[in-house]
Amino acid sequence: MECVVQGIIETQYVEALEILLQGLCGVHRQRLGVHEICLKSGPNLGFVASEVRLLCDIEQAEPTWTVKHVGGAMRGAGAEQISVLVRSMVESKASKNVLRLFYALGYKVDHELLRVGFTFHFQRGAPITVTVSSVNKMLKLHATDEAVPVTPGIQLVEVTAPATSENYNEVVAAVSSFCEYLAPLLHLSKPGASTGVVPTAAAAAASLMSDGGGTTL
Repeated sequence: MECVVQGIIETQYVEALEILLQGLCGVHRQRLGVHEICLKSGPNLGFVASEVRLLCDIEQAEPTWTVKHVGGAMRGAGAEQISVLVRSMVESKASKNVLRLFYALGYKVDHELLRVGFTFHFQRGAPITVTVSSVNKMLKLHATDEAVPVTPGIQLVEVTAPATSENYNEVVAAVSSFCEYLAPLLHLSKPGASTGVVPTAAAAAASLMSDGGGTTL
């Protein structure tokens, strides 16, 4: 399973966010370029629809593939009281023939996305990944070179951390604590519950750009 929160930020403030993340995480960013293919099962695979995502890392000299399935979110009174979404998630590395395999199984392409940006991977109470990316849609099948932004001028920020049924409380606490440091630039919440851009972003970005960051946890 994984813990996840998302938010959005205007592209003009992404450089300031990168400076802040560099100071907070103490590691260098990694470039992100992922071609995401969302597949859904056909009627011959049962009555319950199945959805998987094929992620192709196009930043690598030899593109690598990952199969990812995102399941349901944790429910109950406890889940409602926390600001982080806890959900089941399974992923595995795959060969370059993985798309052909899912086609043979009866899956069909539902939609495709191209995510371009950067990530930070670091340890702070839990192994945390921060992803900042422009989300683009494909106008033609697999035409990544013709992708256009879904929301021009806006980038998606996602904070994720792996968890288990035994330690998710600690992971939720670690993610929530880290997100507080990003509050001046953006608000992070459960996926689907975004509150938009924050009014303090411009001032916070100006301050970060003037001093170049420098906060290290």
